Amino acid sequence: MDANTNGQLDDAPMDVDGQETQIVPARGHRPPSPPAVPPLRAQSEPFQVVNEFTVGYVYSQEMLLHASVHGHPEQPDRITRIFEAILGAKLIPKMKQIPIRPVYRKEALLVHTEEHWDKVLAIQSMTAQDITDSDSYYESLSLYVMNGTTRAARLSCGGVIEACLKVAQGHLKKTFAIVRPPGHHAEPDEHMGFCFFNNVAVAAKVVQLCTRIKRILILDWDVHHGNGTQRAFNDDPTVLYISIHRYERGQFYPCGPFGGLDSCGEGPGLGYSVNVPWPTKGMTDADYIHAFQQIVMPIALEFAPELVIISAGFDAADGDDLGECHVSPAGYAHMTHMLASLAGGKMVVALEGGYNLDSISNSALAVARTLLGDAPPELPPMMASEAGTETVWHVALEQSKYWKNINPKACEPREEMDEITFSIPEILKGHRQHFMYSQYKMLQVPLMPAYEERYGSQVMCTNDLLENETVVLFVHEFGNLRVELDGSPMCNVSMEHSYLIDFSKDLIAWVKGEEYALADVNLFPRPFPASALPTLRPKAAENPARDLLTYIWDNYIQ
Repeated sequence: MDANTNGQLDDAPMDVDGQETQIVPARGHRPPSPPAVPPLRAQSEPFQVVNEFTVGYVYSQEMLLHASVHGHPEQPDRITRIFEAILGAKLIPKMKQIPIRPVYRKEALLVHTEEHWDKVLAIQSMTAQDITDSDSYYESLSLYVMNGTTRAARLSCGGVIEACLKVAQGHLKKTFAIVRPPGHHAEPDEHMGFCFFNNVAVAAKVVQLCTRIKRILILDWDVHHGNGTQRAFNDDPTVLYISIHRYERGQFYPCGPFGGLDSCGEGPGLGYSVNVPWPTKGMTDADYIHAFQQIVMPIALEFAPELVIISAGFDAADGDDLGECHVSPAGYAHMTHMLASLAGGKMVVALEGGYNLDSISNSALAVARTLLGDAPPELPPMMASEAGTETVWHVALEQSKYWKNINPKACEPREEMDEITFSIPEILKGHRQHFMYSQYKMLQVPLMPAYEERYGSQVMCTNDLLENETVVLFVHEFGNLRVELDGSPMCNVSMEHSYLIDFSKDLIAWVKGEEYALADVNLFPRPFPASALPTLRPKAAENPARDLLTYIWDNYIQ
């Protein structure tokens, strides 16, 4: 007998499924060939390494090195409180920690100038006297600095880059970058507004350069406009930047017209910057979700991003004294949930602002739960404010120039004061009726109820309509209303410089001079249900003006 390579004998009894099988030859006969043995069947599935995590996070205590000795809203406790809240909710074990590293020079230069890079790096070499002497300069930029600032800023930016790459490369589905200092105010050539490097903008550029992902949506719900982020992509059609922020006619930080609703990008990027500029403080969940439903999601669906990055400032949260708005943790969870439906669920949440420690930690926790797959908490019945609906409507009017999914009619504000208000057309109709009677003794033509409802007081005639052999039928709408505004930011009408140009005065004077009869028909209608108009012809309700003229011709002129 020969031994096999495993040290076992070839003619040794075979053990199949734990049972020995021996072959005993009959005397004088050659041993028969052993029966064919079927291939061994595996007792269980082969061992496979299962990817345990689909959600990751970035966090490092090194970012606590950036701290003001005098106290400042942008304080280290912002990220420690968020991390402790997520840890206390026992969510950290469900998330994969992503190693953090500082942003590289070549990465930062994808967005920032070389002078800007050198300026931020120089901070780490400043002496105590240098820091003191430059305090007023940095204060004018809404910044503070210390030797640890450079390291923290580089880690914050590098952390967001790593969070984005892990999702873009398919290692994780979603990530949360718990980083500071924030970044969305940092412009290509300037640090400002608590920000040194534009974390999200740099990360988006790196993703586009190093992966197959090209179309990126950046949704910025920080209460301040992300001027630096929009500036980085203002002419870039591959990045859709949407910001919901307090604006207040350009008086709220960072101030100026950049970030207004008509700030929509430039060149090939025109239409790829979308701003929802709240005109006042106090905006709520209802306002934000209304903006999401009418502006954010329709545009995002049409853009079809391959990656979603949220510039997640929580300073619009209820309780934040800088933001003075009232978005709840549940509100942030719902917005996150809606965005998670895009890009196949590939999402990165990068911390920006937020300065009330309780508000920021509770809001961030709600977002983390949503990233892990929890359903958003139930919201109570709510309705967007008048300021919110007006703003969203104006944004829809602007963005409908660029996006087919935007329907301004769908978000036109409802009139809530019908009983005590008069529309401009109604005022002008009343003026015209008085003018025609007082100047020319013209009377209102009786109409049947269906027409009276929509055109009442708009059909006038001279008292000789039925006797005069010559009748002039004058059909029109209004004249040209010329309105001058006090200023485009306010849109208030300058009453003394606004007027109506009405050619009909001269025409009516000529008709009277020729002693003709006159029927004056104003076809500017009141809205009414199409079914209210009686007609014998199919689809006649589609042209009510034609039906009115036919009625007048048949009953008063012919």
